[in-house]
Amino acid sequence: MVNGRALAIEGVTVRFGSLLANDDISLTLDRGEVLGLLGENGAGKSTLVSVLFGHYLPDAGSVTVFGERLAPGDTARALEAGIGMIHQHFTLAENLTVLDNILLGTESVWRPTSGRRAARRRLDEAMTAFGLRVDPDARVDSLSVGERQRVEILKALVREVRILVLDEPTAVLTPQEAASLFATLARFTAGGLSLIFITHKLDEVMQIADRVAVLKRGRKVYEAAVAETSREVLARAMIGEAARSPEPAQHQSRQSRQPGRPVLELAGVDVNDAGRLALAGVDLAVLSGEIVAVAGVAGNGQQALASLLAGEIGAVSGRVTVNGDDLPARPRAWIDAGVARIPVDRLEAAVVGDASVAENAVLSWLPHWLVDKGAMRRQARRIVEAYDVRLRSIDQPIRSLSGGNIQRFVVGRELERQPRLVIACQPTWGLDIGAVAFVHQQLRDARDRGAAILLISEDLDEVFALADRTAVIQGGRLGPAQPTASWTPESIGLAMAGSQGRSQASGQAGGLASNPAGSPAGTDS
Repeated sequence: MVNGRALAIEGVTVRFGSLLANDDISLTLDRGEVLGLLGENGAGKSTLVSVLFGHYLPDAGSVTVFGERLAPGDTARALEAGIGMIHQHFTLAENLTVLDNILLGTESVWRPTSGRRAARRRLDEAMTAFGLRVDPDARVDSLSVGERQRVEILKALVREVRILVLDEPTAVLTPQEAASLFATLARFTAGGLSLIFITHKLDEVMQIADRVAVLKRGRKVYEAAVAETSREVLARAMIGEAARSPEPAQHQSRQSRQPGRPVLELAGVDVNDAGRLALAGVDLAVLSGEIVAVAGVAGNGQQALASLLAGEIGAVSGRVTVNGDDLPARPRAWIDAGVARIPVDRLEAAVVGDASVAENAVLSWLPHWLVDKGAMRRQARRIVEAYDVRLRSIDQPIRSLSGGNIQRFVVGRELERQPRLVIACQPTWGLDIGAVAFVHQQLRDARDRGAAILLISEDLDEVFALADRTAVIQGGRLGPAQPTASWTPESIGLAMAGSQGRSQASGQAGGLASNPAGSPAGTDS
């Protein structure tokens, strides 16, 4: 670790009306040090780093960077001081290309070509060094959620930051890419780069951080050197004495179960998206009473698959059936067929942000003119109580809830309908470990009631924790769904990267490659 103080946050307090978001928080960060920052959704982490980056004015306290007091509320000065920040909710210009977004804030988009060539070269060097590939000429609005996160990471890295705040940076990486990122970050920290690493993955904190701090209800409640703490202690600090730190996914025990009949079937399905072939020859069957995961690096066809199974787009060839019936590219037909949807972007695709919680309880499946307002409010209260959604009132706009509470509400709304089929896309993205455990249990309970669940996830911990069978998608092609127990993090990571992992896993699976609807390995006990 390089000696010297990089950052000092002293007594920062932030209030939003009656809400005390940060309560007298003090933290330090040395040059070359990695500080892990943990806390439940709504604990105050985002508010604190937003103060650091000049997005919020603190009501009290100060920030000192490399010995100089940072003017509060001055983002430009924070950038000049060498602070880079990767937000959980992206700050990209969607109508511009990746390269243009890299240039924004550093020089004019209309700078002569020579400046753009130099920027392209720096971007390519950063992509190669960090193993984060994305098309520099692609418009951001054509990218998946995971690809947009990569652009945010690259945007900070090409600016040669000295303090980098990373919020869930490995959510869209294969194990090999995550290991490569950690190795590269280790080289950078050896040269003096300082990191604040926000994650909900306790194993990542234990692996990469030097120190860890835990926030709870706006206060710093725990801080220790990583070498002097444990996953269990950190979990208790985050969510209370009753918390049980989740076991690593590959070590979870499973017991055999017998699934039922096919609910969702895809046979030779091709899908075009934005004028290109996004899915090619996809075969898949999901049976009642099982969870099948589709794992892959972002941008390999998951978005097209999710849109297909929501009725938003149609197949150009092949057949898609639910309970034996062909369904048209019309969302209402899929809803009427008993299909529930948990989309990846909860604010954009799962709820109407400015509508009330009560209105969001029914708006996805009932025409407005048919709604019985009393029944609507009773339904909202049932969801809120059964799924422990924390709010002031069912009449408040749903966007005013924390991300974790919005997701609890969406999961509750969809599962309360007792669906035959659930399409769950990144259902725990950005949630704390308590909310993750809750959502996972709801999906297991739905499976145990006989629902067929297709889990589309880029989080391998989630895949190993939930799935009975797992298929890898790469370049728009879906491999056979193998028992999840036959995969290892290494083999599935290689398959996600397009290497030999799929054939290795097929061999381990005992010849099930020819039977995409073969018996699953079992479920979590």
